[in-house]
Amino acid sequence: MKSLPEGRITPRELKNTGVKSILDKMRRQKGYYVTNAERDLSQSDFKNRIMPHTQILVAPERNATGFFSLEITGGASVHVDLLRKQMNPLEKIEVLSGYMPDTLFQTLCRGINLFGYRPYPENVIRLTVETFARYVHVWRVFDFLNYIPNMISVYEEVKKAGRILEAAVCFSTGPEHTNKFYLKKIAEILEVTGPDIILAVKNHAGLGTPRRIGDLIHAIMQRHPDLLVHYHGHNTDGNEIGRVVAAVQSGAKIFDAGDHALTGFYGPPPLLTIVNTLEDYGHTAIGLDKQAIIDASNKLRRERPCYRDFESQFFGFDPTVQTHKLPGGATGSSFEQAQKGGFLGRMPEILQKELPRVQTELGNFWSVTPGSQILWTTAANNVVKGARYKDASDDLKNLMLERYGKFPFYKPGPDIYEAVFGEDWKKIVKRESGYQKIEDIDLIIEKRMLDHALGRKATDDELVLYLQHPNDAVSFFKFEEKFGKTWVLPPSVWFRRGGFGIGDKFEFPDAYGKHHTIEIGPMRRTKDGDYMTILGVDYHPEPILTVAEDEGGAKAKVKVTLSAKEIETLACVGDIRATMKGVINQIPVAVGEAVSESDVLVVLEAMKMLTNIMAEISGKVTDIFVSPGSSVEIGDKLMMIET
Repeated sequence: MKSLPEGRITPRELKNTGVKSILDKMRRQKGYYVTNAERDLSQSDFKNRIMPHTQILVAPERNATGFFSLEITGGASVHVDLLRKQMNPLEKIEVLSGYMPDTLFQTLCRGINLFGYRPYPENVIRLTVETFARYVHVWRVFDFLNYIPNMISVYEEVKKAGRILEAAVCFSTGPEHTNKFYLKKIAEILEVTGPDIILAVKNHAGLGTPRRIGDLIHAIMQRHPDLLVHYHGHNTDGNEIGRVVAAVQSGAKIFDAGDHALTGFYGPPPLLTIVNTLEDYGHTAIGLDKQAIIDASNKLRRERPCYRDFESQFFGFDPTVQTHKLPGGATGSSFEQAQKGGFLGRMPEILQKELPRVQTELGNFWSVTPGSQILWTTAANNVVKGARYKDASDDLKNLMLERYGKFPFYKPGPDIYEAVFGEDWKKIVKRESGYQKIEDIDLIIEKRMLDHALGRKATDDELVLYLQHPNDAVSFFKFEEKFGKTWVLPPSVWFRRGGFGIGDKFEFPDAYGKHHTIEIGPMRRTKDGDYMTILGVDYHPEPILTVAEDEGGAKAKVKVTLSAKEIETLACVGDIRATMKGVINQIPVAVGEAVSESDVLVVLEAMKMLTNIMAEISGKVTDIFVSPGSSVEIGDKLMMIET
């Protein structure tokens, strides 16, 4: 077996010697380490669509490169893997770990929000960390309010699992964001964790100048000279290379970057460019193989065209990020949501005028998940609806009630509270505000619910994913039962424009390198009016039944166009309609159940935010027309209430 370069860290060494020994070894090394932030690059520049086939393709080169770590899971990727039917997130890191035995895997965890968008019960948090820690070695843990209590349970489980804790402090700009503030916050973290951690400076939007970042890292190293600092940033304004160089020159031991063949505008900067630049300044990368970096990008360059449809709708660097502060990971998804919502053309107004205003009004906290969704969704709604803070999401209300933690600098003004909560806002705030601890749930009952939804016994890993994203997890599990391990398909097949037609024949290598041939057709109509298509898979016939919808006399769904006033009027007579385009997250009532005015009838999820649709009258639920997971348009019928 080929010996590894001196200074390189491997999973075997971590297992055999422990975290403290690894961190001490890193402190002794002269030079710096590099993390390949592939997960963040995929999220920021390709809407999280980089497929397992591509990751397996470059796994040998990445394993040979000598990265400190590869960020391969976490953030929104866990959800998107399920939502877009890409791959079971746990299976993905298990499979990739077999191809990359010498590389530490890293995740991004949102503290009490885990890999979701709102707080989870503590027993769910601990079970999730324990499960993912089988394959994940480095845990970057942050909170959008930099509120330490929101991260403690994850801290504890990471240490219990013998993994490397990378406690993060989120960075932003403005008069409140001083070195003094960040040093105080770091001291609070170390008081909880002890010294045997890595500290991440998470510059999630790529804010500040190189001088500002260098100044902050220098202040941290002056106060904590033995602390290992990992700098993370984004290249949205095109200035991230300068920020990374300044961070390393000031004492940062690790930085994040991406494969140069995949880098775009909103994700991490090109790693080889930074390595070459730092080399000229006399800084050496520890255990890094440049040729392996080049070899990986040579492969990825051929793959990139397959993902072109998922690149940003807006091209070019964006210096205005220093004003709107939208993080790289949220930029791609916000453009995608704006395109689907029909207001892509209004994004400059949202980003450059309304979002900075909302950011200031709501306390200038950190625009990172879920805070970034709250800020961006609020700003988008303000512009699209033409009324500021109208129909505020439940997440915004919970933020303003400080249920997620205290505002770090200042609270919104009385006019904002009144706009969100109404004339009685003072009574509501007095009655309902305060930190909200989510009570533990009965995991046995949740397991039974999942078993029932699947019609079979669920695995423990499936339960963990279900607890994160119930509707999308069930949908994925059923998809995989029906279609198998579709993740072995290359992106050229997954994302082929225009789909496939009868008579098409194509060849491709699967994720394991085995070549396949598929012929499509012939097709015939069944007596029920459905379609039977024969696929020739490696010259073996495979019949595929496609159920014809809205045919044979079935009535096509008529698009409903209602104004907000009309929807409100209908609700007053018990005809409950969708107030926005989204997905049904939860229906806490049942047919035949009595409800009272202001009871929650439906929880609607739109742009990752939850909005309660409440009863305007008291009565009995007579009909429910949707179910959890259903997609709805504005004005769609949800349920009927009879007085």
